[in-house]
Order: sequence, then structure tokens, then C-alpha cells
Amino acid sequence: MSTPSLPGFEHLLADPRTPSAATSAGGAHDGAHDGAHEDDGSAARPGTPRRGPTREELLEGLNEPQRAAVVHAGAPLLVVAGAGSGKTRVLTRRIAWLIQERQAHPGSILAITFTNKAAAEMKERVEDLVGKRARIMWVSTFHSACVRILRKEADKLGYKSSFSIYDAADQKRLMQLVCKDLDLDPKRYQPGALLHWVSNHKNELRDVDAAKSDAKNKLEETYAAVYDLYQRRLREANAMDFDDLIMATVNLFQAYPEVRETYRRRFRHVLVDEYQDTNHAQYALIHQLCADDPEATEGQRVEPAELMVVGDADQSIYAFRGANIRNILDFEEDFPNATSILLEQNYRSTQTILTAANAVIGNNKGRKPKRLWSDAGDGARIVGYVADDEHDEARFVSSTIDELVDEHGVRPADVAVFYRTNAQSRVFEEVFIRTGQPYKVVGGVRFYERREVRDALAYLRMLANPDDQVSLRRILNTPKRGIGDRAVECVSALADRERITFWEALRRADEAPGLATRSATNIRGFVAMVEELQSMVDAGERADVVLESVLARSGYIAELEESDDPQDATRLENLAELVAVAREFSDDPVAGPSADPADVDAGTVAPGLRDFLERVALVADTDSIPQDDDGVVTLMTLHTAKGLEFPVVFLTGLEDGVFPHARALGDQPELEEERRLAYVGLTRARERLYISRAVVRSAWGAPSHNPGSRFLDELPVDLVDWKRTEAAQTSWSRPDLTGGSGSTRLATPTAAGRRNFSSAALRADAAAKSKPSREVPALEPGDRVLHDSFGMGTVVAIEGVAEKSVASIDFGSEGVKRLLLRYAPVEKL
Repeated sequence: MSTPSLPGFEHLLADPRTPSAATSAGGAHDGAHDGAHEDDGSAARPGTPRRGPTREELLEGLNEPQRAAVVHAGAPLLVVAGAGSGKTRVLTRRIAWLIQERQAHPGSILAITFTNKAAAEMKERVEDLVGKRARIMWVSTFHSACVRILRKEADKLGYKSSFSIYDAADQKRLMQLVCKDLDLDPKRYQPGALLHWVSNHKNELRDVDAAKSDAKNKLEETYAAVYDLYQRRLREANAMDFDDLIMATVNLFQAYPEVRETYRRRFRHVLVDEYQDTNHAQYALIHQLCADDPEATEGQRVEPAELMVVGDADQSIYAFRGANIRNILDFEEDFPNATSILLEQNYRSTQTILTAANAVIGNNKGRKPKRLWSDAGDGARIVGYVADDEHDEARFVSSTIDELVDEHGVRPADVAVFYRTNAQSRVFEEVFIRTGQPYKVVGGVRFYERREVRDALAYLRMLANPDDQVSLRRILNTPKRGIGDRAVECVSALADRERITFWEALRRADEAPGLATRSATNIRGFVAMVEELQSMVDAGERADVVLESVLARSGYIAELEESDDPQDATRLENLAELVAVAREFSDDPVAGPSADPADVDAGTVAPGLRDFLERVALVADTDSIPQDDDGVVTLMTLHTAKGLEFPVVFLTGLEDGVFPHARALGDQPELEEERRLAYVGLTRARERLYISRAVVRSAWGAPSHNPGSRFLDELPVDLVDWKRTEAAQTSWSRPDLTGGSGSTRLATPTAAGRRNFSSAALRADAAAKSKPSREVPALEPGDRVLHDSFGMGTVVAIEGVAEKSVASIDFGSEGVKRLLLRYAPVEKL
């Protein structure tokens, strides 16, 4: 099989033994020959004036370990970068150093980050240093890089290059169809759990055959059968999910050594950020590109690329997503000739905050010693507060923020409130609303997850890939056009009988037995509309033009405009924003707002609808941080906080069972992951850090008592100024939030009676004082319900009876919630 040609990079595909691919004395690709191939001619050439920064400018402001990382050549390099130690500066300066000083061709550089935002920022910084030639680099997420490779090589794996990329919601809908096809009990086999199982297998590069052969019991055999059908349905839809993107690329490199060699020759410098967050599949991908190939013959051998990975094992907090901390801990074993550089100087926080963080993380076993230090001075002591309950904790946070704003010139935008789980945000929101505190919850319904945006994108994806059954089914009767469930079943039966796709069956709907005449007429109208719109796509029409045509021709806009529902006005605004995104992308695909600029090769290819859909599909699932000039307080989970920093941080809910999470209390590896999460939270603070816990916290509609977090005991006592301790809990008054002078006494145990301050006693106390039980709604799986806070949902499973009934309800973007029906504000529709 011939090696695919990559236009403009033929010199990078040359035999590594020839002078044009010579390596430096240190074993690294020297790249001096690459200057002649620069697109803009900006590399240094004999007789031409030097352009770009000097050596001194590239190293300016760096400390000694940072400089060593920037100028390193040859052996694989592990940069252990502590929190706030300037790793982004090291990465960007190193890339600029490779281009400017070592004359590496920008197209030979692959830099992997974990978010599109980080990729865009890195590329922008390098471009500021060395000019527009930096645009030829591949700076992207793992998923974006794999998509670029797979679009070129998809046919080798049996896919068309126009394959769709399914996100979490698409995967869930497809899994529901799979479960229905296999006639599985939805109570026992929930789509979320099945998808998690499948994802874990893909992250470990375990295919369907491996899953089937390893099944040890009937349950695992069923899961493997689900995996099998799920993958078949994806392939029939010419679609991949996010996990497939990396697994398929690794499989491609393993099955086609000549393709792997092409990319090994192209990428002579590979840099990976946040290496501690890589899973096995990502690790395998890096190995395919960078590890020495012992099986290659002398004539085939490609000198390994220079590899630099940056990370911090102490900030590995994504084990639940498949991240394997061993990847960074074992780096020197995987690459025996590797070099390590330790970045310990912190440029973010005061020494007090760093000493506290060092003390906590020091309790984890098996970690490599690292102690962050700062020359910024000790700073203020950490402030601690023990609250009566979660409402009192929220009031403490709110009043402290007011005090900081009034007396210390702190802006609300300088403040972040962290908590362990999303559900904890509710009480902060309630108190902030009452006190008039401006805030933003990071982690609400994201723009691309809103219903109307997903509907519009489903139309576009179906136009680009008619085999995409999930998208097609979503919009077939949206807006309502008289194609009901019965009609869909008739068409599905035709597709199964004739072994054709759902779209082809729609085009032949007249042959579907049992289909009502009216439904057949409506389907013909739908097919005619789709074919008309597809002709625009085939003609290469701009994404924004196609989108506007879709919204008009489908009747979607008209339905919203005619609606009296005030929510629909907001939906119109969101669709207008989506059109604006598509227009900005079409005008400038490199500078587009949505994702990785590397997805279009420096603007050399006119972007079409498929390019736009790929850009949107790969938008990082990290939340956007509010950019409000007036400033608002940011509320977010600790996982979301990673990579961010704030002058003032409130770390809340520090109770055993809350943080660390209850499931980690008896599991050492999980407890160590929770401790790393605490370390991440502590090191987000620049100047002031507040820690708090509640003596009583509501759980499942009744109060529960949790002891203080063990992480509090790990903080040096002299660093924490406790404004209120548990000793103050014998009796207390709750301030009146309405502004009056009255206060409400809470019936609470005296110090002598604190031994009865137990979960069971409090539940009994709460039950005695609670309102008469509301009528428990009689629900069954499949029922549609309305919840006061979460909105519309579908019942997935019911456990227990009468007042002990617990419902698992899928609220779409809010996820599946387990609700005690006696207390939950749920109404059956």
C-alpha cells in the first residue's frame, strides 16, 4: 500500500537516513533544512535578516528549570509542573524555541492539550512570538488530532470521510434504541451505566471480541452483546463516538504500519500537556507516534520524535473518566532514557496557601516528592468556619464576600466558590438571590446542549450524513409535521426487512406496510425538503447559509415566532447565536470561536458544512467562565476548577461523606484521588482562602450529620484562623434575612445531648416536625414528569413503595436524578 501524500510536507516523509531528515548529535531532529519549506518564508535563510525573537528574548523571565525544559534536546522529557509553576509559558516558549532556534518546520510540531480553549491560547501565544507560520502547527486536543487523521484515512477502517461524531446525548439515544432492540429491562440495564461500561472498554482499547471472550457471567455477556450491537449501529450510521476517535486511530496505526510511519515522519516534535490525565488509549497513541519501534527493520526504522510531556501527578483527578495516574508515574520506565525536570516555584499563590496544600497532598503514598514554594510572601492566614447547616454556610460565604468587596476592594469577579458535587450549588444560589449577590453557576445547561441548538445541529448533521439515524429520528417530527411513532415503526420495519438505512426507508416509505396515507404524504414532504437542502450542501454552500435555510424551510423558526411561551423568545436568540457562530466560522475558519484552529489547515481549504459540524462537535466539554466587566461570583465544582485561578477562593462542604465523597471513605486509591482534588482546590487561590463545613446537611429530604473532613485535620493548625468552631454549636440564632431585627431559635441539641446528634435522631426529629406527607405520585418507567427545578424528565426506574418510593428520572442535560418521591416536587404529566 502506498504512503498517503501530505501536500507541502513531502520533505518530512523522506527516508530518515537521507541528509534531509538528519538528526542532530543529540539524536533529535535538527530541522535546519526545513526553512526552505516555510509557507511565508519567515524562517531564517542564509543572507536574509533574522526575523522573530532572539534567544535571549525567548528565555527572558524564565527560572533555571523552566529554561532547561525550553532548550532540552534529544531524549524524552518529563516536566513535572506543580500548580501555578508556569507550565503554559514553558510549553509556548519551547515551541517558539523549536521553530526559531532549531529551525523546526511548524508542520512537524504536534502539541496536545486537553481543551480547545487551551489549544487556541497556546497557538495564539506562539503566533505572537514567531508569526503566522505558527498556524501550520497541529495544536489541538487528542480528539481533534485524531479526527484530522481519520478524515484522511477513514476508508481503511470501512468508514466514509463524512462520518458523524456522536456526543453524550446522541450516544444515549442510540443506546436506548439498542436496549429496545435487545428487549432489555430498562430498570436493570440503564443506558448511562451501559455507556460507562462501553467507554471504559474503549479507553482500555478492548474491542467487542475482547469483551465477549472475557465475559464471565450472564450479566457480562449481556453487556458485551450491547457493546456489539451499539458498535454495529454506529457503523451503520457512519458515526463514531468520542472514545472511538482515539481507539480507531490507534487501531489504524497498528493495522497499517505504513500510515503510522507517515505520521511518525511528519511529527518530529510531540508535546503533551496534562499528561497525568491521559487514559490508556491516549497513552497508546503517544507510544505509536513516539516510542522506538523494535519490530521495524533497519530500512523502515523512523527515528522517534522528540517527546515532551508536562503534568503533575498531584493534580490527577479524572480517574472516573479513565485517566491513569500510572502513565506519568511510570514515564521513566516507559522511556528508559528519559530526563525529568521539576518545576516547584509557584507564581500564583501565597506561601501560606502553598504550605497548606503541600501538607495535605503529602499524606498520599507513592508520590514523587515535590514542595511548592513562592517568593510572594506568607500572605493572609486561611480562614475557617464551622456552620450550623448548609444555609448558614452559604450565608457566611455571602456576608464575607460583601465584606471583602466593601472593605478590601475585591471585585465579585475575583471570587470563586467551590463544592464537591453540582447539587451543592442550589443553597448558594438561594442565599445569593436573597442577598442580591451577583453570581454565575458554571455547569448549567451549556449552549450546545440546549434543545433548540441540538435540534438545529441534528438537521445539519443529517444533511451531511444521511446515515445518521439518531439525528434523523430526532428531527423527523420536529417541529410537528404529522409523522408519529406508529409511522416511524412502520418505516423501521421496512428498513429491517430490506436491510437498508432508515433514510433510504423514508425515501421508499410508500412500500412500508401499514403506513397511513396521511403519514406517507407527510414523509414525502419531509424527504423532498431534505433532498432540497442536501443539494445546497453538495454544492458546497456556506454553513451559515445552510443553517438559515434549514431553520426557515423546516418551519422551526416560524413555530417559535408564533409561540406565546416566553422561553421560545430565548430559544430564538440562541438560534440566532448559532447562526452567528456558523457565519464567523465561514468567514474565518482559523480564527473561528468554536474550537481548535488546527482543524482547517491554515485556511487553505474552503470550509463547508462538514468542517463546521466537526468544529462544533469538538468544542471542549469544559464550562465557559463568565467574562462580566461588572463581575460576578463564580460557583463551580472542584473538577471544573482545574486549570483556573482566583484571588479569593471559598472551599466549602469539607465534611467526611461530602468531601471526601462517601464512596471514597473505604477505598484508598479513591481517597487519594479525593485528596488530589482537595490539593487542586487549595492551589486555585492566589491571595485569600476560606474553608468551611456544616454540622448538619440535608440528604434525601432529611438532615444528616457528618464529621469534619479528614483533610481539615491535615492542615497545619497555625495556618488556619477559625472564625467559628463546632464548640459554638450548643445554641445559636439564625439571622433574619428580610432585614428585620428578629431571629429564629433553632431547636438543637445542647452540648450534653450531643451524643444523640446522630443521623437517625435528626431524621426522627425532622419527621416529627415535617409537614403532613404529600401524596406520593404513582409513577412507572416511561412516565413523563415535571420537576420544579430540573424541568421535564422521563422516569427510568422505580424502587420501594408508598412513602419510600425512590424514582430515577432522566432530566436530559441535568442528568439522571434519584428522588425520594415523598419530598420531590414532581408532577406526572
